[in-house]
Amino acid sequence: MYSLTLFGTGRPTRAPFRTVAAFALLSSPWIAAHAAPVLSGSPTTQVVVAHYYAFQPAVVDPGKKVTFGIRNKPYWAQFDSTTGRLAGTPYPATVGTFSNIVISASDGSGSASLYPFSITVKPLPAVPPKISGTPAGSVTAGQTYSFQPSASDPNGLRMVFAINGKPAWAAFDTTTGRLTGTPGAANVGTYPNITVTVYDGYLKAALPTFSIVVQSASGTPTPVPTPATGSATLSWTPPVENSDGSVLTNLAGYHLYYGTTADNLNQTATVSNAGLTRYVLDSLATETWYFSMTAYNSAGTESGRTAVESLTIK
Repeated sequence: MYSLTLFGTGRPTRAPFRTVAAFALLSSPWIAAHAAPVLSGSPTTQVVVAHYYAFQPAVVDPGKKVTFGIRNKPYWAQFDSTTGRLAGTPYPATVGTFSNIVISASDGSGSASLYPFSITVKPLPAVPPKISGTPAGSVTAGQTYSFQPSASDPNGLRMVFAINGKPAWAAFDTTTGRLTGTPGAANVGTYPNITVTVYDGYLKAALPTFSIVVQSASGTPTPVPTPATGSATLSWTPPVENSDGSVLTNLAGYHLYYGTTADNLNQTATVSNAGLTRYVLDSLATETWYFSMTAYNSAGTESGRTAVESLTIK
């Protein structure tokens, strides 16, 4: 114990004493903890040219709005920042591996990412479609003629049918390949050099050329002259950007325009496969033909036409 001794004369005065109460008011700590989104999914890592690729990640984040992002997106695919869906159809020029793709999700407070992955675009096997069937070789005027070929595609691609030498009295369905019609008495005769083909956007297959004889009631056909025809092969380089210079990510196909005068391209053909870079137009009369084309995207927006090119069919 310590003592305090005061020296001096007189009675010491009592020093004023004041008690100061100090209070430190410290509240308990409070931490606002929020869990980041939970992102999951296993993307497919391979796709074959001309086949549709799609990956949809799953996210769990109750009560929060999530926005998705992506790094190293393949240029042939599209990405939805609202759903996180990555989808697209690669074409031949995209064969190869697209690496270090990262899909992420953020709710403004936290974020999560899937592990980086790669997508390998494999070339399309050079296996053409298959087509079969034996068309009837004759029909009597006034009766219905019908032929339906069978076709399949080993690559699983959508097929389109075409015909050369179609009789004027018949109709042809490019979706099914069905040839049907009812010739009249004025159509009596022989219709030769008919060829039905099937095309998957890359390769073609054809039935053997056949003829249809339209007989009168007496069974005597009248020959029908066959006009000389030829074909033109068109090739092009797919566009990679929009008119404003931005990267083109949703190319859907092409429209081909052609005719026998440069200022009246009144015939058309649609190529609904963005990966196609070559197309054959058949049954062109032996004269000079003029050609132009446009590209269109998945929204149906069409580009301007290319310069007109010409070719003389001999």
